[in-house]
Amino acid sequence: MASELPLQPATTYSQWVRQVIALMKSTDQKQLVSLFESSVTEPVELLSALVASSFAEPVTNRYASAFGDGNPWVTAQLARDYGVGEDQVVCTTGATGALSLIYRALLKPGDRVLVENPGFDLFAILARSQGYGVDSFERTGSRFDVDPEAVDRAITQQTRIVVISDLHNPSGFSLPADTLRALGEIADRRQVTIIVDEVYSPYVGSDVRAAASRNLSPRILSVNSLTKIYGLSTLRCGWIVGDASMIKPIRALGQEIDFGISKLGHAVAALVLEDPAAFRARTNGMIARTRPIVELYHRGWLTEGLVDGDLPDHGCIAFLRLPGIADTKRFSAWLAQEGGAVVVPGEYFGAPGHVRIGFGIEPGALELGLQMLTEGLIKYREGLSGPSAERVRA
Repeated sequence: MASELPLQPATTYSQWVRQVIALMKSTDQKQLVSLFESSVTEPVELLSALVASSFAEPVTNRYASAFGDGNPWVTAQLARDYGVGEDQVVCTTGATGALSLIYRALLKPGDRVLVENPGFDLFAILARSQGYGVDSFERTGSRFDVDPEAVDRAITQQTRIVVISDLHNPSGFSLPADTLRALGEIADRRQVTIIVDEVYSPYVGSDVRAAASRNLSPRILSVNSLTKIYGLSTLRCGWIVGDASMIKPIRALGQEIDFGISKLGHAVAALVLEDPAAFRARTNGMIARTRPIVELYHRGWLTEGLVDGDLPDHGCIAFLRLPGIADTKRFSAWLAQEGGAVVVPGEYFGAPGHVRIGFGIEPGALELGLQMLTEGLIKYREGLSGPSAERVRA
């Protein structure tokens, strides 16, 4: 029966993740391997050493008030990194806080938000929770491409904001420069704001330029954080970059309502941003070790017909279709119970029949988890068509 499975269907991805975390903490499920993480693991040793050295006497001068306008050292470093003025940067409590702040600052009752599908469900959830309507357009093909003409067609008279991710969450694929250029032209012509969620973009390399700093359109805003690239979600450091005219009302609202920016968290973030070499080396080294493992398994899965879809060129996530398995919520729950690994069902990104796999974990754990996934896919598919089909479906 479905009630026997450890993971029950959830309404949102966030609810599902909370279930998974509770399950992994339980005494009888400690051997579960997490393949659902969307960033590299937390750099505890590097973070501990940085805090210990910077907050001994004398305490770093980066430990400055973030009230009202963010940590000034963070703002200054981001402006240098992006090649923009400090008046074009707003610090926020994570990327989620950035997105919520933009919605509140730029939308009014009756406005609508256009989001990508498949996509991160929080883009729509935040809009709906604030009373705004939500529409969607499809990312299609083996690399989940964005068709600018499809975006243009999906924009209505009430559309004020379009939200896309680059690198794409959940697939990890990047947007070609021509696509971003076309989206900039649409933003200008249709008078809509385009938010580009770029939390995964640093995986492309330290020289990647944010959409908001490419002179594509003053109506493009970039959102980013330290969470995905360095595993530093604990700092809750996010930011928005854009044209000064777009940033001005966002900053003004943030100074009124965003009291959650951590003085301590953003002080540490300033130190990381100013000298990211050790953190970047850790991330790059981890991906260099884990990507060959994923590529090897992926080739085997394709040969055996267990999955369909490409691996992205960068990052630590992949989004693959499971031929013959339409209910991936059910499969994920079954795999956690019978196979010992956890993958994210595609339903939470608007694409049933797919799963998102994260590989920013230690190579040994990854190898074990991918082996569990392989064996689980074979066993589950046999169960769907063989004598044990009723038990698998139950």
